[in-house]
Amino acid sequence: MVGLLAAVCLVLVATVAWAGASQTRSTWTLEEVLKQLDLEAKSFRSLTASLERTKVTVVVDDKSVESGRVFIRKDDKMRIELTQPDARTILRTGDDLYIYNPRLKRVEQYDIGKHRAEASQFLLLGFGSTGGDLKKNYLVTLLGEDSVDKRKTLLLELTPKSDKFRSQIAKIHLWIDTATWMPVQQKFFETGSGDYFVVHFTNIVRNPRLTDAQFKPNWPKGTTKIKPQG
Repeated sequence: MVGLLAAVCLVLVATVAWAGASQTRSTWTLEEVLKQLDLEAKSFRSLTASLERTKVTVVVDDKSVESGRVFIRKDDKMRIELTQPDARTILRTGDDLYIYNPRLKRVEQYDIGKHRAEASQFLLLGFGSTGGDLKKNYLVTLLGEDSVDKRKTLLLELTPKSDKFRSQIAKIHLWIDTATWMPVQQKFFETGSGDYFVVHFTNIVRNPRLTDAQFKPNWPKGTTKIKPQG
């Protein structure tokens, strides 16, 4: 499980600007938000977006930023193409999670079958998630309304119910755009260290056509394939 958590956190490791100062009391109730997420999840099929991810290490005041594109399909398929500062591909298809490094000509493959539901909590958080999904896996608090990229959002705080995941991630802040009901930002607080990472989404397109070929684990000839233990 530790190996899987490390892989999932590597996938998430995440921003460029996050909101805070403009947060106000919400006119929504938590139950209304969760019911709306239930409704919106019924029509969600896929998504593409640009992303910027920044990992913040507090003790040394260090920030590392990556950027790229993400492609998501509701049937447990996700592809992240990181382009800056180094190229990397992260692919999730069903029970398999791949991390491909073209510079090293190496791809790592993780089997997440035994922890599929838990992995989806993080990898697809907010993308097609129902209110019931969130209540099942987290203690959910509505912190208020906020503004991200001049968009009106609702800010939820999620505390994982799973002891194993809470040992890695203490809580998550999730900003949901009230126009699209898609996440525009996620902030993950690591347990014990004070470190955090944020994923910031822009250029979001809901329900584009994404083919099976876009999620095939096809790697260039000569790529070394390894399956880390853990």
